[in-house]
Amino acid sequence: MKKSFLKSTDFSASDAAEILELARVLKRDRGDPQHRVLDGQTWALLFHKSSTRTRISFEVGLHELGAHPMILDANSMQMGRGETIEDTAKVMSRYIHGLIIRTFDHQLAENFVSEGNLHVVNALTDYLHPCQIYADIFTLAEQWAKPGEPLADSVKGKTLSFYGDCASNMAHSWILGGALFGMNVRLSGPKGFAPDPAIDKELADAGLEKNYEFSEDPMAIAEGADAVYTDVWVSMGDEEERETRLQVMKPYQVNKALMDRASDKAFFLHCLPAHEGEEVSSEIYHSSQSIVFDEAENRLHAQKAIMTFLAR
Repeated sequence: MKKSFLKSTDFSASDAAEILELARVLKRDRGDPQHRVLDGQTWALLFHKSSTRTRISFEVGLHELGAHPMILDANSMQMGRGETIEDTAKVMSRYIHGLIIRTFDHQLAENFVSEGNLHVVNALTDYLHPCQIYADIFTLAEQWAKPGEPLADSVKGKTLSFYGDCASNMAHSWILGGALFGMNVRLSGPKGFAPDPAIDKELADAGLEKNYEFSEDPMAIAEGADAVYTDVWVSMGDEEERETRLQVMKPYQVNKALMDRASDKAFFLHCLPAHEGEEVSSEIYHSSQSIVFDEAENRLHAQKAIMTFLAR
């Protein structure tokens, strides 16, 4: 069975640390032909959700690793007319080497793993967004690591505060990714937007201790944080709740008052796209503390590292 990556904890802590170092090498040596480890392979990209950074970074990354990226349109495939995932996965396994999937239901990605024999990478589901977390942690490690220090060591013991919808794929991914890399994760959002209790079972299954706390008090969660993170308040699929969400999320905007409670060296991160004036003020989004575009760039390098590691 080929290795897949559906959640942050599909890799061990030592594997995850190695992936950070590999991302650093791939970023430094971008264009070096020795890294074309997928030469001659074909990987498919199947997206049920719209995308900018995910599609571009994966398509470019596969090309730079030597693979042929094949874009699949679910609406023009037989699975759009009722063919089962089981049959689709079995057929795909006879043709291609890997599948990048960005979809709604996490179980769909799980089914491709259980029914097929190809590398499956979770490019986002409603439950988790693990590739983003590896890029985020790589970005922070670049900022924090001392010369000669392993990147993974530089993030251990650091505290990240997350704001907004704490039942989202990004919040869940930070809980898992933070625990894997030894970070403390604080989350703050309105009542009814706490993390899904299922994430505690994910931690237990991975042999990791609970590393997070949730509070409805945004300022308390900000105190002394090393990094501050937010995401859009209305994710794809939540459009019908837009007005309600915008109203209840207002106290959780990342702005100067909140950042002033964090460490004076704290960084601001956002997985993008951002809605300035909603989840983050323009002042913070464009401040020197904001590393959102380094973070976006590092999707490419982190994902290349993940795919390289899977293909070994």
